[in-house]
Amino acid sequence: MGTSGTLAGIVCRELEPRLWPQLEALFGMHGACGGCWCWHWRLAEGEHWDDVKGEVAHERLHQAVQSGSVHGMLAFDGETPVGWCSFEPCASLPRLERSQRFKGRPAEGVWFVGCFFIQRSWRRRGLAELLLGKAIEVMEREGARAVEAVPTVTHGRPQADAFLFTGTYEMFERLGFHTTMDARGKTTIMRREFIPGVQCEAVGSQ
Repeated sequence: MGTSGTLAGIVCRELEPRLWPQLEALFGMHGACGGCWCWHWRLAEGEHWDDVKGEVAHERLHQAVQSGSVHGMLAFDGETPVGWCSFEPCASLPRLERSQRFKGRPAEGVWFVGCFFIQRSWRRRGLAELLLGKAIEVMEREGARAVEAVPTVTHGRPQADAFLFTGTYEMFERLGFHTTMDARGKTTIMRREFIPGVQCEAVGSQ
C-alpha cells in the first residue's frame, strides 16, 4: 500500500517487491555509496565488509526485498526514483546489536532509521525530511513504541554528502526526536517515543 507526500510533485511510496527495479535504478552502479546496497547495518557477526560490499550486498538486498523483509520509503519525481529512507526493527539489524552505542539497550518494540540516499539534484531540498516523516507514520502503524537514529550533528555548517547518510541532527529534532544517552554515556543517539492512542503527525518539510 503506497503512502503519498508532496514536495514539488514528489510522491513517497512504501517499499514492496515490485518496486525493486526502481530502488536498484536509484542506487545505480555504485550501490548508493561505495557498494553498500543498504547492507551496512545488516552485516552478520564474523563477516567482513570488504567481502560483502558490491555484488554480494546487491544480491542480498534483492533477495530480502523480494521476500518482503526490508522496510523503506522511496520518493518519486513522476516515475523517476529520487530518494530512499531505510528503517527496521532494531532486533533485525545484527551490526546495530553489536554496536557499542546500542549494546545493552532494550530493543523490543524499538525501530531504527538507518540511512538515506537522495539523488544528487534533489539534495538539500527537504526530501530526506519528507521521507523521514512518512517512515515514522509506517513505523507507528507497524506497532513501534519508539524510533532511534544516529544522525550527524552539523552545527549549521555544510558537510560532505557522504557524511550525511544517517541524516542530520536538526532534521530529526524538527520531527520530534530528542538526544538520549547511549551505552557509553554519550548523547549520540536520537529517539522519538510513540504515545499509545495518539496519532502521529510527522509529515516532513513541504
